[in-house]
Amino acid sequence: MTQITDTRPAQALPTRFREAEARGARIGRLLRVVGRVPDGVDEALMERIGQALLETDEPGAALADAMRTRADGRVTHAQLRIALHEGIDAVPDAPEALRTFMDVVTDTPSWVDWDRIERGGQVFTRFGKTAADVLMQLSLIGGYRFGGPTDLLVATGGLTGGQTPRRLAETQYWTIKLASADSLRPGGEGWRLTVHVRAMHALVNASFEPEWDIARWGLPINMADQAGTLGLFDGTLLIGARALGIPISRREAADLMHLWRYVGWLLGVHPDFLTDDERERHRINLHVLLAAGGQTPAGVELARSTVAAQRERVYPGWPSALQGWRARYEQERMLSMMTVFLGRQGMRDLGLTWRLPWAFGTTFATNVWRHRVVGRL
Repeated sequence: MTQITDTRPAQALPTRFREAEARGARIGRLLRVVGRVPDGVDEALMERIGQALLETDEPGAALADAMRTRADGRVTHAQLRIALHEGIDAVPDAPEALRTFMDVVTDTPSWVDWDRIERGGQVFTRFGKTAADVLMQLSLIGGYRFGGPTDLLVATGGLTGGQTPRRLAETQYWTIKLASADSLRPGGEGWRLTVHVRAMHALVNASFEPEWDIARWGLPINMADQAGTLGLFDGTLLIGARALGIPISRREAADLMHLWRYVGWLLGVHPDFLTDDERERHRINLHVLLAAGGQTPAGVELARSTVAAQRERVYPGWPSALQGWRARYEQERMLSMMTVFLGRQGMRDLGLTWRLPWAFGTTFATNVWRHRVVGRL
């Protein structure tokens, strides 16, 4: 069970908190069953999530302040890059904020088990294209049904317009590198990419906080939203992969969860929301759903932009004359699978037209053959 450690006095919570609880309960009905989440609402956990809307990554925030100042102690992007690639000692006269930040991310917690992380990476790799399908359709686009993070994404412009294909490709590259052998050890590529994401999150938070409607949404990038995002990468991935026919043992699930627990720690997620217990993650995820705000127009904009990006991709190995056909196929395949993942109501909420679930069926059959027949033989 999640240990509630925040003992600060109560304060006014953002108005988005629990504003669409009935909708969240409806969307999370299947999660409660599949994740074997006990009936009822844990009010202590709900209060913790509410307070987390007003919490940020403090070491990251200090680094961001130092990167935005022009006074003594300023940290440059070049210094951060050198520190990530060569270590803090390679930075001449390293500013205190950078040194402190690097001390935090290199002080690996005692609970980290590198053997389990290695096995977790192997499990993720075994999922193959199914992992990309689930993370794109159920985790990313499914998350657009709630306000707050979606509005920030639209404000930053990172996942709208011409930036969408590039940002999606960067995210996919990052997840692939997390699964590479030894990549998450300090100094490895997966570690560097993850710590860089943490620093960029802190900069976005610092840039948007002065004008952000904190009373409505909480901080631009806050602990509650980060906990929800982490849950989309670990617990939701497991549910989606199983739904698409991939067998996952209890040990494999625990190892994959352990990998993402460490990734969450590197990203600065509060320990209250870190776990390598799958059932506990589903419990947290359900309460994040109950605490979430309603959908805003930003969700529709992001969903349509992400689906449209499939037509803008370049598909290696396909002749130019067939690129358009392949792009249309991938877009239709995505919509077909999302019709099952999100349901017709979810598709309507996001302004998407539902399709017959042919792609879900073919992907399920392919995975059953590959993992349950060929894999065992």
